[in-house]
Formats: sequence, structure tokens, C-alpha cells
Amino acid sequence: MITIDRLTKRFEKRAVLDELTLSIAAGDRIALIGSNGAGKTTLFRCLLGHYGHEGRVGFDGTAGRRREPQALSRIAFVPQLPPPLRMPVGELLTFAEKGAGADPVAMRAIAGRLGIDLDEVRKRPFFRLSGGQKQKILVTVALGRPADLMIFDEPSANLDPAARAVFIDLLAERREASMLIASHRLEEVAGLVNRVIELDRGRVVLDDAVLDRLRAGEFRRAEITLAAPHAPFALALAGWGFDADPSGLRFTGPVPAAETFRFLGLIARYGSLIERMSLEEAPERVM
Repeated sequence: MITIDRLTKRFEKRAVLDELTLSIAAGDRIALIGSNGAGKTTLFRCLLGHYGHEGRVGFDGTAGRRREPQALSRIAFVPQLPPPLRMPVGELLTFAEKGAGADPVAMRAIAGRLGIDLDEVRKRPFFRLSGGQKQKILVTVALGRPADLMIFDEPSANLDPAARAVFIDLLAERREASMLIASHRLEEVAGLVNRVIELDRGRVVLDDAVLDRLRAGEFRRAEITLAAPHAPFALALAGWGFDADPSGLRFTGPVPAAETFRFLGLIARYGSLIERMSLEEAPERVM
């Protein structure tokens, strides 16, 4: 579907993307991870044709420096920061309907599930909405239109917990679309993806095919030491089949390789409690 070959983007001579090479197949659902400044948003902007760049980005076998309108029409995008649009919400929805083929009935249903009444905000300028309202409108527009590829840059950052849960459900229902999701909420998107790609300094440092690992039955062995006993953490690890020593400080157990992403999302919630942690490939495979 998309082939990226030696993609390079510089800002003031600094390479934010450094000869990045990657292929995205139809049906791929990719969690894109990496620290701030790793190049995630810049990659998205290059795919969308917002930035000029070196290297090639090909859609279905065609490649060039500029995206073809036909290819861009197949991509839905939710940015990390909502644009400062001054148009009323109703005008934005009409534009999405006529310019991008969004279904007004679907948009109303999606917005309702996210907890926003389109009639209530229709006449209000988009830039005057709250951060959560803006994000819900952008998600509504993106999911209300047909798209072969959906790109989400920290899409749930401004959503309340109830809306985040609905958003994940909505993504799971879009089985026909490929997805690129950048998110710091690891535990939320783990169940949606079949690949995990990590960027660091503009290059791919991890490309983990989750389904391949699931089929292979690979496991990793984790050892975690806490600074002080913590009952909720012990209970969470017990659900993963971990053993605890008598002190309640040291835990060991297996982590299915296909579940590594979800496991790290769980661990991230308790990061301040962890004194030491290791996660290594297990010597054996479970068949």
C-alpha cells in the first residue's frame, strides 16, 4: 500500500527523519511509538504531503515528492493539535460531507457516541470549542468518511476517559482500513494493532510483527523489583501469571512476545514504584 524509501526531512540542517525506510501493507494496523522528537509527527506530515522531503513515498506503486490528490483522498487524519479553524462547526461538517465524502448520518451517530451533540455546537466557531470538543469533532469527521488509511497523532490526548473508551471501540469497528496510530497510551491501542514500530532520531529501531510472534508462540521473561510492596501492582501481575517472592518486592514471570506492547502499557502505570526491571527473550518457545 505505502512504500517509504530513505525518507529524509531536515529542519535547519537537523535531520528529523534520517533515511527512514518502511513498508505499510494494506490491512496493517500500526502503533507508532517513540519519544518526543523521534519523528512521528514529521513522518505523518510527509505522508500527507504537508512537507517537502528527500527520498520517496509511494502509494500503490507510484512515487513522487508530492502526493497525488487521488491518494490523499483515501487518507483520513486526526492531528495531535487541532487547527485554529475560525469556521463554524456546521461549515466544517458540510465541507467534510461534500469535499471528503463523509456521511452526515454516520457523523451524527459517531459524535453521539463520543458524547457531543452536533446541533448544540453547529453554529459555534471551531476554535472556540474546548480541547475535548475539538478532538471529538475531528474524530467524528475522520471516522465519518471512507478511507483506506487512517492516521491518528495522539488522537485521545484531549478526550475524557469515557470518550477514549468509545474511540477505541470505534477504531476496532473500522476493520477495512489500515491505520497508523501514534499514542503514549500504550495499553489503549495494544488490542488494535498487528505491528509495533518505534522511531528514534528519525529512524526505525523496532518493527515488531505482533501476529507473527503470536503464531510463533514466543515468550519473554520479565523480572521486576519494587522499592516497596504495592498490593494493586501485585494483583495486576498475578493476572499475568507472575510469581512474587515472600517480601512482595520481586516478581518474575513470562510475557507472551505478542503481548509485550500491552504489558509495557500496564507497567508504565506503576513506573514510579519500580526500582529495577528486565525483559529478556526466553530460551524456549511455547508450541
